[in-house]
Amino acid sequence: MIFDVLAEAKDKMHKSVEAAKDDFSNVRTGRANPALFQKILVDYYGTPTPLGQLAGMNNPEARTLVITPYDKGALKEIERAIATAPNLGANVGNDGTIIRATLPELTEERRREFVKIVRAKGEDSKVSIRNIRRKAKDDLDALKSEVGDDEVARGEKELESVTKTHIDAIEDALKKKEAELLEV
Repeated sequence: MIFDVLAEAKDKMHKSVEAAKDDFSNVRTGRANPALFQKILVDYYGTPTPLGQLAGMNNPEARTLVITPYDKGALKEIERAIATAPNLGANVGNDGTIIRATLPELTEERRREFVKIVRAKGEDSKVSIRNIRRKAKDDLDALKSEVGDDEVARGEKELESVTKTHIDAIEDALKKKEAELLEV
């Protein structure tokens, strides 16, 4: 039973770390990266749809991304969604078949803002992991009458170790992203 609680907590914490890394990849670093645009929601015939499902993307230059819609009728909506995307600031233009999104050069001030955004996302992820730990600890406490105090204490020690490992993983990803953002 204790093993099941710990296994579930590890799985959820691992998913939180992966979600944090995914969030970090959506903050731009000065280079046009298709991952920045994947989750932009486009109003496609009344349904919010991720851009990655509506178009192919490639980047021929460091700050330019070429978006080729699968449905040419969605061209205007895709262009509007990219232009209004928060924290992107892309200059968008189309030639009737493709969209070119050019990201502006990052200033030092803008880089610092992105670092703050990434730190906030990292803190949210750490809070998520702590909430998972709290729930697992409550589950372990509920098992005290069935398995005994010593077993629960060992389980809690293991839980703390797992929590520390996952929080350290988020910290490492955060440090890498900050260095990437501040790199000129």
